[in-house]
Order: sequence, then C-alpha cells, then structure tokens
Amino acid sequence: MVARTRIELGRREDLGADCARCFGLCCVALAFARTADFPADKPAGEPCVNLDAHDGCVVHGRLREVGYKGCTVFDCFGAGQKVSQRTFGGRSWRDDPATREAMFAVFPVVRRLHELLWYLDEAITMVAAARDPAPWAASFERVRRLSDGEPAALAALDVDAEYDAARDLLVEASEVARSVRGGRPGRRGGRGGRESPGLRGPRGPRGGVRVSGVVVGPGSDLSGARLAGADLDGLTLRGSLALAADLRGATLRRCDVLGVDLRDADLGAADLATAIYLTQMQVNSARGDDRTRLPDGFERPRHWVARTAPTTRS
Repeated sequence: MVARTRIELGRREDLGADCARCFGLCCVALAFARTADFPADKPAGEPCVNLDAHDGCVVHGRLREVGYKGCTVFDCFGAGQKVSQRTFGGRSWRDDPATREAMFAVFPVVRRLHELLWYLDEAITMVAAARDPAPWAASFERVRRLSDGEPAALAALDVDAEYDAARDLLVEASEVARSVRGGRPGRRGGRGGRESPGLRGPRGPRGGVRVSGVVVGPGSDLSGARLAGADLDGLTLRGSLALAADLRGATLRRCDVLGVDLRDADLGAADLATAIYLTQMQVNSARGDDRTRLPDGFERPRHWVARTAPTTRS
C-alpha cells in the first residue's frame, strides 16, 4: 500500500464534518430555496435565521420538525473546519467584509475537493491488492495539495476539471472492486458468481441490465422503481436517479453508487455494507431502518426508523 498524507481535521482524521471548529459556513455561505427541504428562501452569503452569535444552530435538535430537512442531509466532507481553521487561520467571516467574501467563495470549492478526496481515498483501498496504487495515490495527493491552497488560488480553481481528470481512475477502481467476489475475479463488470434466479434478466437498452423487471445501469432513471429484494451486487448505478426508489431488502454490495441520487429512497433492510463510493450525504437523504447495513464508520441518521421488535423481559 502506498503511504499517503491524510488530511488533519482537528479531532478527526477523516473527511467528516466537525461543526465545533467551523464558523457555521454552511449556514451562511450557501443558498437554499423554499421547498420540501427548507421552509423559506435564503440567498448565499446571508446567515440563516437559526444561526446564533456563536455559530450554533438554535433548532439543531429538531431541524426536520421545523422544516429544515435539507440541513440534516448536508455533509461538508470536513470543508467547514478546513476553511475556518486552516485556509483562513481561525479568522471568521464576521471579522471583516473581505474575509467574508473570500471565505464564502472558497468554502464550496474546498467542499467539492474534499468530496473528491473521499472517492480517491476509497479507490486507493479498492485497487491496492490488484494494481499498483501509485496513480491513485498521486491523484489523491494532487487534490489534497490543491485543497491546502491560498484563498485566491482556491477561488480561481476549475473544480470540474479536477473531477474530469480523476474520473477514469475512479471508474477503473470500481471495475477492479466489482470484478472480485470472495477474493476471486469474476466476469468483467463484477457480475461473476451467484445471481439470484428470477431477479436478473438479459441486458436492456444502452448496456443496462434488467433486474426485477427494471433496466439498471449508469445514468438510469430509477425514480420510484420497485427494486425491493433486488440483487444489485457488482452492478453500477453510477450517476443514476433513484428518487423514492423502493430498495427495501436489496443487496447493493460492491454496487457502484457514485453520484446516485437516493433522496427518499427506501433502504429498509438493504445491504450497503460494501457499496462503492457511498457517502454519508446519500445515506442522510434516504430512508432506512435499524436493519439497513452500512459501511463501517457511517452514522445511522436519526430520522431512520426502528423496525426490529423490542426485546421483552419475562
């Protein structure tokens, strides 16, 4: 395994938010519109009405109850504390107008870079046993260095170009991971080994695979799709829409979910323990329960329900 520098983010060494070390940037820098996710409009650069003078949220414990569902979904990938404590050296957006403008321009850029680091970090782990991970490690280090840049350089950065440069590496790492079942290579595309009878059919249009009567593949529209109990092991849903999809009890082990929109998808009892490129934000946006299997290190959202019957004492 090629050694690589991890991003030091205060109390954590991963790419997760540490709100205690952030100046409430997501509550100020970003805009939101009145929708099912927010009860009112807020332009970028204007503090949310719930942000207090100490950069805390006065309704944090009941965000969903008061209409701020979107806040419970959002994840900054650690960009908030990075921008607050490192990029701007502990200076707050409250200190002066110049800092305010620069910080609000930089925060979304660093957030996207950190998200890319999340994917690259996972890619390095996935290819380590089968490929020389040096290209992936080099890409990780490049993006990490960019995320450490000065405010002016970050504000001028073309983040889309960085994603474009890393795309082939991410896809290749996914193919490597999906080609292996139980430590043994399968057929190209990761579909080696057992397939659930009656669930998978022949290939559908545009190279998709028919699963439970639904054609799935990269860029599929699976909004509202009925995929309860489906075997999606080793497939790729990369870039698909799965809004309110029924994925109860589905198997998504080694399933590439990069960029999949899982808002309001039902993941009750689904197995995502080894889903590829899954993010906490995707999990937060979906519905699930205490039977849903998540990768190590993921948090089970508070809005998920308990389905397992409580144990009674005799």
